[in-house]
Amino acid sequence: MLSENIKAIRKSKGLSQEELAIKLNVVRQTISKWEQGLSVPDADMLISLSEVFETPVSTLLGETVAETRVDDLRVISEKLEVVNLQLARGKAMRRKAAHWAFISLCAIITAIFAVLIVLNSPYSAWNYSQPETAVAGVAFHALEWLFVRIAPLALIGAIVGACLTRKKM
Repeated sequence: MLSENIKAIRKSKGLSQEELAIKLNVVRQTISKWEQGLSVPDADMLISLSEVFETPVSTLLGETVAETRVDDLRVISEKLEVVNLQLARGKAMRRKAAHWAFISLCAIITAIFAVLIVLNSPYSAWNYSQPETAVAGVAFHALEWLFVRIAPLALIGAIVGACLTRKKM
């Protein structure tokens, strides 16, 4: 893939991300994003990369066959479009997973609250004169106390997260 090729060729040429960034007049973070596959260089930047690396653009894109075409820029643009579609598909999958994780968190918090309401604080009826039940009662009380104070904030955060990650029409 493009990201792996950029990283491998950069290392084989003995360049750091910072040195490559200076040669391309971009910031180091841009090079890092390209190498991590978080973004892709545009067609003009691919040509600049190939010039800095003294490597054909087709090699950067993963082709081993050196096929010369008159419309190199059009071919590069088509390949970049495919890469961008793959990145967009991955981003959509991560967004969908996060959305369902937030919805699940809301359901879990609501279920725990329902259980606590139904149980009506069972630790209150425990015999605290016995060390075993006293420790268990205090531990359960501490967990319930923490949950009742933290869960509303987590529930609000999960609802906001679910709203922010829902698919926009």
